[in-house]
Amino acid sequence: VAGIVVAQGNNGSGVAGVNWDVKLMIVRVGSPESNAIASYSYPLEMRKQYNQSGGQKGAFVVATNASWGVDFGQPADAPLWCAMYDTLGTYGILSFGATINGNVDVDQQGDLPTACPSDYLISVTNMNRNDTKETQAGYGATTIDLGSFGAGTYTTAAGNSYGGFGGTSGATPHVAGGAALLYSAPCPNFADVARNYPDSAALLVREWILDGVDANSSLANITVTGGRQNLFHCIRRYL
Repeated sequence: VAGIVVAQGNNGSGVAGVNWDVKLMIVRVGSPESNAIASYSYPLEMRKQYNQSGGQKGAFVVATNASWGVDFGQPADAPLWCAMYDTLGTYGILSFGATINGNVDVDQQGDLPTACPSDYLISVTNMNRNDTKETQAGYGATTIDLGSFGAGTYTTAAGNSYGGFGGTSGATPHVAGGAALLYSAPCPNFADVARNYPDSAALLVREWILDGVDANSSLANITVTGGRQNLFHCIRRYL
């Protein structure tokens, strides 16, 4: 996941990530609900400190990536976990979740966190090299926002090496890393919004990501946007 987000490019070595110049905050995470809340609380506190100190303390956290979750989890059983995404968003953090690796209608059967109803959470399913949704990847016309390439990803691996990685866990960091790239674009007007209205900035990034997709027939009527991520469109159209 880390390599997908941030592996350095143009250096003649290994692979290239979505964003070549960004810092990662690795947080131990998991379920049940209490552990998820505790895990998210650390990046939340760091962003709170950043906002309150004008950047002198804390960290400018703009996105969280959850390449983990609870298959068939129900938002009604985890109300505090789901509410956490609204709290994160209030301080400027947009979150991303990898949906279930199964041919499952999340609208009907559930998944955590990707069924949580928050405007500050983007839920992602998995696409393959043929630009079609992987059969073993969740979907949902009201819960799963878009698809992204994840199947067959080649990325960094343990032991200072490289290897294959996939599933929705590989698709989602492509989108989360893209959010960080949007924040890094040289756009003074957006920088002012991010500084003074962090919640509005997070919602703008969400809008750009979802509006910038390419329509894809394999996602039509089974995802919110009916499309696959196109980060170039986001930057070209909005920044």
